[in-house]
Amino acid sequence: MTLPRPTVPALLQRSAHDFGHHTYLVTPTERLTYEQAEQRSARIARWLLGEGVGKGTRVGLFFPNGVDWVIWWLAVSRIGALVVPLSTLYTAAEIAKVARLADIALLVAPAEVLRIDVAERFETAWPQLVGQPGGRLALAGAPYLRRILFTTDIGRAWATRYDDGADGVSPDLLAAAEAEVSPADLAVMVHTSGSTADPKGVLHTHGTLVRQTSTWPSAVRLVTKSEGPPRILSAMPFFWIGGLLAVTGALHEPVTVITMPRLDAGTALDLVERERATGVIGWPAFTQKLRDHPTFADRDLSSAPLLRDGPLDVAMVDVPDGYPVHRTMSETAGGFVFTDMRIVDDAGEPVPDGTVGELLIRGIGVMAGYNKRERWETFDEDGWYHTGDHVYRRAGDPRLFYVGRSTELIKAAGANVSPLEVEAVIEEFDDVAQCLVVGVDDAVRGEQVCAVVVPADTDTGVDVASLAERTRAQLSAYKVPTRWAVVTSDQIPTLASGKFDRKALRNMVADGVFESVAG
Repeated sequence: MTLPRPTVPALLQRSAHDFGHHTYLVTPTERLTYEQAEQRSARIARWLLGEGVGKGTRVGLFFPNGVDWVIWWLAVSRIGALVVPLSTLYTAAEIAKVARLADIALLVAPAEVLRIDVAERFETAWPQLVGQPGGRLALAGAPYLRRILFTTDIGRAWATRYDDGADGVSPDLLAAAEAEVSPADLAVMVHTSGSTADPKGVLHTHGTLVRQTSTWPSAVRLVTKSEGPPRILSAMPFFWIGGLLAVTGALHEPVTVITMPRLDAGTALDLVERERATGVIGWPAFTQKLRDHPTFADRDLSSAPLLRDGPLDVAMVDVPDGYPVHRTMSETAGGFVFTDMRIVDDAGEPVPDGTVGELLIRGIGVMAGYNKRERWETFDEDGWYHTGDHVYRRAGDPRLFYVGRSTELIKAAGANVSPLEVEAVIEEFDDVAQCLVVGVDDAVRGEQVCAVVVPADTDTGVDVASLAERTRAQLSAYKVPTRWAVVTSDQIPTLASGKFDRKALRNMVADGVFESVAG
């Protein structure tokens, strides 16, 4: 069955037709086949259409990873509305801010999210909710928000309840609406997790989202070194691009996505064993938590051999130079396959293979733009988006290798040092379980290269002088750390996204939180 057009509804229909009985999603308590995903999302989509939600309506989804997130995302996508996933990590103030920035008209949520009373959280975000009638909200702080829809009754006058028993419009009308969803229509707005004052809303069309996720099944087979239908534990939240990549990518081929509402190492290991997962896709910090779990050594992880023996970061599988494969970004919907790319020097001139430069992107694989920003604010006059990522390519290898962002590079005695290159060398040593490298201000050198290491054996620790000597044998002198700190893995700060918080780590080193020694 050939996909007639690259849209989410067309992709869902094909997956339900071609491999509908295959398990699409598994959680600790639920299972969902592709056929069930199609049927359950159709009921919601018909109800939404009957309630006046349709093409272009901005719908906020406030759900944890799970079946409900997937079926509501599919339902909203099927009728051409714009999905705005909200982070379950948001405070009340952040919910209010993003709802305003995204011009959300309908907000959908369960009564409870990760032990959070959602009604109380929303009333904190918008105190003026109390006393307002459901379905006719008027909030100065969210002027387009008219309804807040709950999947169960919460006993609030301002809330609307989704009626699972209502039929909504006819199946024929839903089919007619789906036929009007175009690849050019906006499909999703993903808010970045950066440190700017306001999160940026990355806008993707159906065409971009479907095309850019099309290679995900083959990519996960490659990095997990598995054959057949993948069974992947996704340790990425669905409200950010890594999780969205998984649930959309799994619509292209029969893939089982395994997930959990909250990242928990014990639960994840239970799922890997029970479901015979072939790999784990997540940030290295979570992989380290799995390996640190007291039951890890006794687990049957034979279905996912790289979880026990592979690198912490799946982007480091089969890399030739110690630099990770570029994971892609929110601005390319998780893929590079339909993206035009240039790697340029500081003057904007293309660099040859093997030379590091800044990555520029454009084409049908790139975002439509940032919400509420004009094109000239985002793209240059030739249509290129300047990513700020420093990468290189090898001759004959289609992959991009990521050296770091401009803001991550360490300027030591006038030379740029990539933390990733130094980390890759040090993490190869048997006595090191984990390593992060940051730059620390220095009056003479500008910045010192500082390595924060976690010993493989916390009882015996590591010999810093030996580490420095072995590193010096593999790296140029200016790249070798001049400061070393030995810590435990739980002392390394992480962001809410699960990424390592390099800025906080750098501040901790500079403030003397960790005892550091000269190398």
